[in-house]
Amino acid sequence: MALMFAGIDIGSASTKAILMADSQIISYHIIPSGSDFAESSQVALDEALNKSNSAFKDIAGAVTTGYGRYITEINAEAVTEITCAARGASFLCADTKAIVDIGGQDTKVIKIGKGGRVLDFVLNDKCAAGTGRFIERIATSLGLGLDEFAARSVGSMTKLPISSTCTVFAETEVISRISKGESLDGIIRGVHSALAARIYGLAQRLKIQEAVVACGGGALNAGLMKELRDLTGDITLPPTGIDPRLLPAIGAALIATERYALNPVKHSKLSRPGV
Repeated sequence: MALMFAGIDIGSASTKAILMADSQIISYHIIPSGSDFAESSQVALDEALNKSNSAFKDIAGAVTTGYGRYITEINAEAVTEITCAARGASFLCADTKAIVDIGGQDTKVIKIGKGGRVLDFVLNDKCAAGTGRFIERIATSLGLGLDEFAARSVGSMTKLPISSTCTVFAETEVISRISKGESLDGIIRGVHSALAARIYGLAQRLKIQEAVVACGGGALNAGLMKELRDLTGDITLPPTGIDPRLLPAIGAALIATERYALNPVKHSKLSRPGV
C-alpha cells in the first residue's frame, strides 16, 4: 500500500487538510478557521481521515502551512504558504508561470519557475481593501450573501467605479450612492472591479502577463474572476474538481512526500496530543 502524506493549510479564513498517496488526492476537508487554529487544524485533519477510512497513525509525514502553521498541536514541519502554493499550482498545471492567491488576510502574486520554484512574489498592503475581505464586508453591509453578490456583478451590464481605496470609506460610498438611486448591480460590479484592479496592479509589478492560475477563497467569486479576466485576459482556475482553496495544502502534502523520500527517519516524526 502506498504511503500517505498530509498537507494542512491553516489560513485566516479557512483551514484545509488533504491526504495524498502516489501524488493522488485521497480525501480532503475544509472548515472555517475560527479563533482556535490548533483546534481547526485537528478537526480538518480528522475529517479528512474519516473520509478516507484512515487513522492518524497511517500518515507517513505531513507539512503545515498558512498563517497558523506554527499555531497547531500537530507536530509537523512548517513551510510558508507561498512555497506550498507554488508547488501545488505547478503540480496541477505544469505550465503555470504565476499564481494569484486571493485570501481573506492578504493577496499574493507569485511568479514561479520550473517545478514550482518561487522566483519572486509581492503582497498587497496591509489593508482589507486588497483582499477578499473587502468584498465580504461590503456584501455583509448590504445584507447579501457572497454567492448572490458575485452573481449580481456577473449579470450587471453597467459598472459604476468605486473611488475609495479604504474598505470603511468604500462601504460609506456604496451606501451613499445607493441612497442616490444609482444601480445596485452596477455598484456591486464596481466593487469587484476595484479589487480586480488592485490585484492587477500587483501582477504588473512582477511583469506577469500569461499562464496565471488563481487560488484562494477569492477565486471562488465569479464576479471577481470575470473582472480579473477583463484586465488580464489570461487567468484560469485549477482543473475541474479541484477547489482553488486547496493549492497550498496540495503543495504541502507534496513537499512532505518529497522530504520523506530524501530522509524517511528525519521527516516521519509526526505526533499530536493523545496519539
